[in-house]
Amino acid sequence: MTDNHGLMDVEALSYEQAISELDQIINQLDTGQIDIDSLQNSFRRAVDIAEEIDRRIMRAKSEVEAILPRLSGLSGKAAPSGDATSESIVE
Repeated sequence: MTDNHGLMDVEALSYEQAISELDQIINQLDTGQIDIDSLQNSFRRAVDIAEEIDRRIMRAKSEVEAILPRLSGLSGKAAPSGDATSESIVE
Protein backbone atom coordinates (compact mmCIF):
# COMPACT_ATOMS: atom_id res chain seq x y z
CA MET A 1 0.00 0.00 0.00
CA THR A 2 1.27 3.49 -0.78
CA ASP A 3 0.47 6.97 0.44
CA ASN A 4 -0.39 10.06 -1.62
CA HIS A 5 3.28 10.65 -2.49
CA GLY A 6 3.92 7.15 -3.86
CA LEU A 7 5.70 6.08 -0.68
CA MET A 8 4.93 2.85 1.10
CA ASP A 9 2.68 3.27 4.16
CA VAL A 10 4.81 3.24 7.30
CA GLU A 11 2.79 0.31 8.69
CA ALA A 12 3.72 -1.75 5.61
CA LEU A 13 7.46 -1.12 5.95
CA SER A 14 9.61 -3.80 7.49
CA TYR A 15 11.54 -2.69 10.56
CA GLU A 16 14.76 -2.58 8.49
CA GLN A 17 13.07 -0.55 5.74
CA ALA A 18 11.70 1.89 8.30
CA ILE A 19 15.09 2.40 9.94
CA SER A 20 16.78 2.81 6.55
CA GLU A 21 14.26 5.36 5.31
CA LEU A 22 14.40 7.27 8.58
CA ASP A 23 18.21 7.39 8.32
CA GLN A 24 17.95 8.70 4.75
CA ILE A 25 15.51 11.44 5.74
CA ILE A 26 17.61 12.48 8.73
CA ASN A 27 20.71 12.57 6.53
CA GLN A 28 18.91 14.78 4.01
CA LEU A 29 17.75 17.11 6.76
CA ASP A 30 21.19 17.23 8.42
CA THR A 31 23.08 17.92 5.20
CA GLY A 32 20.55 20.35 3.75
CA GLN A 33 20.05 18.11 0.70
CA ILE A 34 16.33 18.80 0.65
CA ASP A 35 14.42 21.64 -0.91
CA ILE A 36 12.11 23.74 1.21
CA ASP A 37 9.04 22.42 -0.63
CA SER A 38 9.81 18.86 0.45
CA LEU A 39 10.94 19.73 3.96
CA GLN A 40 7.53 19.60 5.62
CA ASN A 41 6.53 16.31 3.97
CA SER A 42 9.87 14.69 4.77
CA PHE A 43 9.76 15.84 8.37
CA ARG A 44 6.18 14.54 8.75
CA ARG A 45 7.22 11.21 7.19
CA ALA A 46 10.19 10.95 9.57
CA VAL A 47 7.91 11.52 12.57
CA ASP A 48 5.41 8.94 11.28
CA ILE A 49 8.19 6.38 10.82
CA ALA A 50 9.68 7.12 14.26
CA GLU A 51 6.26 6.67 15.88
CA GLU A 52 5.74 3.37 14.06
CA ILE A 53 9.18 2.12 15.14
CA ASP A 54 8.38 3.09 18.73
CA ARG A 55 5.03 1.23 18.57
CA ARG A 56 6.76 -1.89 17.29
CA ILE A 57 9.43 -1.76 19.98
CA MET A 58 6.83 -1.28 22.73
CA ARG A 59 4.71 -4.13 21.32
CA ALA A 60 7.75 -6.44 21.17
CA LYS A 61 8.73 -5.48 24.71
CA SER A 62 5.22 -6.27 25.97
CA GLU A 63 5.21 -9.62 24.19
CA VAL A 64 8.59 -10.58 25.62
CA GLU A 65 7.48 -9.55 29.12
CA ALA A 66 4.35 -11.70 28.70
CA ILE A 67 6.44 -14.70 27.64
CA LEU A 68 9.14 -14.40 30.34
CA PRO A 69 7.06 -15.98 33.13
CA ARG A 70 6.97 -19.17 31.08
CA LEU A 71 10.72 -19.52 31.68
CA SER A 72 10.18 -19.98 35.40
CA GLY A 73 8.22 -23.15 34.68
CA LEU A 74 11.16 -24.68 32.83
CA SER A 75 13.49 -24.96 35.82
CA GLY A 76 10.94 -24.76 38.61
CA LYS A 77 12.41 -21.46 39.81
CA ALA A 78 11.42 -17.88 39.24
CA ALA A 79 13.08 -16.09 36.37
CA PRO A 80 15.51 -13.45 37.66
CA SER A 81 14.07 -9.96 37.61
CA GLY A 82 17.42 -8.23 37.70
CA ASP A 83 16.94 -6.55 41.07
CA ALA A 84 18.72 -7.27 44.36
CA THR A 85 15.58 -8.73 45.97
CA SER A 86 15.01 -11.50 43.42
CA GLU A 87 15.68 -15.12 44.35
CA SER A 88 19.09 -16.47 43.56
CA ILE A 89 19.09 -18.93 40.70
CA VAL A 90 22.22 -20.62 42.04
CA GLU A 91 21.41 -23.99 43.56
